[in-house]
Amino acid sequence: MKKAIKILGIFMLVLMTTLSFASCSKDDDPANNDFFAGTYKGKISYNDGTTSNTKDNGSVFVTKIASGTKYNFAFSDGIPDLNGVEFQKQGDNTLVMVGSNATSYIRIDNNELKILYGKDGKTWTANCTR
Repeated sequence: MKKAIKILGIFMLVLMTTLSFASCSKDDDPANNDFFAGTYKGKISYNDGTTSNTKDNGSVFVTKIASGTKYNFAFSDGIPDLNGVEFQKQGDNTLVMVGSNATSYIRIDNNELKILYGKDGKTWTANCTR
């Protein structure tokens, strides 16, 4: 009996793990989910005035913070992260950074991420898809 319970427990663990991985699909919409995490791949760059880093095959891992309006952007290839950027919903499925202007603009939807963000003499860019 103990062996049957142990096998059933292992089966349930494998099933739950499989379901949790399958639930994070490319169809998830960052504008309509309470929780969002997704990876966008494409061209990324960073420049701080003395150092420049550009990658044609980089990635940005995007996560929605518990506040519901702020997002974190974790760049690959040693590019510093952007954290706590506030967004507002624009249209049905698009988020645009609060305070967007000609020098700072982040736009995200379920398929595309566009970043041109400048702060304290540093510039991040991304042109990525998911």
